Amino acid sequence: MSEQAADAPVVVVTGANGFVGAATCAALVERGARVRGVVRRAGTAPSGVEERVGEFSDPGFAASVVDGASAVVTTVHPMAADRETQHRVGVEGTTTIARAARDAGVRRLVHVSTAAVYDRSPGADDVDESSALVGEDAGDYGVTKRDTDASLAAVEAITRVLVRPPAILGPGETSVWNTLRPGAIRENAAARRTAPDRSFAWVHVTDLATFLADVATGAVPDAEDPARGPVAGECTPVNLAAEPARARDYFGTVAEAVGVEPEWVEEPVWTGRIVADRARGWGWSPAVTLDAALTELAEGLR
Repeated sequence: MSEQAADAPVVVVTGANGFVGAATCAALVERGARVRGVVRRAGTAPSGVEERVGEFSDPGFAASVVDGASAVVTTVHPMAADRETQHRVGVEGTTTIARAARDAGVRRLVHVSTAAVYDRSPGADDVDESSALVGEDAGDYGVTKRDTDASLAAVEAITRVLVRPPAILGPGETSVWNTLRPGAIRENAAARRTAPDRSFAWVHVTDLATFLADVATGAVPDAEDPARGPVAGECTPVNLAAEPARARDYFGTVAEAVGVEPEWVEEPVWTGRIVADRARGWGWSPAVTLDAALTELAEGLR
């Protein structure tokens, strides 16, 4: 190992073989970081990553994997599972590795949350980091992600950053919006039904990974004002969203690519936007345009 590599920051990424996790590992490696990728199955970590196989919800494993690290990026949440499983893995498991990171003296914990924690019911305003969160009657994913954020906020004495992206576009076998949702639209008429003017807030996975890597490696420095950077020792949420889009943009593109017709309906929907001014104040700017993201999406489906 070279002297430069030995001095590089060590960053732990949970879910390193996942859609967001793999992109984040790649962005970290590009920045010269030494990446420990946490996976559940041996041989699945991305190239250039030190693979660690185990359950980050296990306190002993969590303590061993964060030892000597400067940052931890948590990307795992079983969004398709039942609420009990989402709570066990998302809330309890993520909090376990967060506590281990704090106890090991890790400087930053960067958690991939979601804009689904916000109330985006019809008539709701634009959403910034101070906006109202979902209630108990919301879906399992939004509620358990909300509860994960709250649990991490209670883990003191470590700088925590809650990154809240909306729909994440980008190619991949497990990509919800480029692979799984288009598959449902192709096969299921009900999945093609939507209000065309409903807001479709999105970000591309490469822009998300860029931000996560920059925050984890300290390229985004601490700041006393959360509008300028993470507040040291505190828990700072930050929205990440690209240019505004509507459901007609996404569903129209997918339907045409897979050879079906969308079903446009008139119903009350949220038409606001995810405000990402805080992320931009931290120096982030999305590189992938809506046209580029939709072109990539369509080409991948044909």
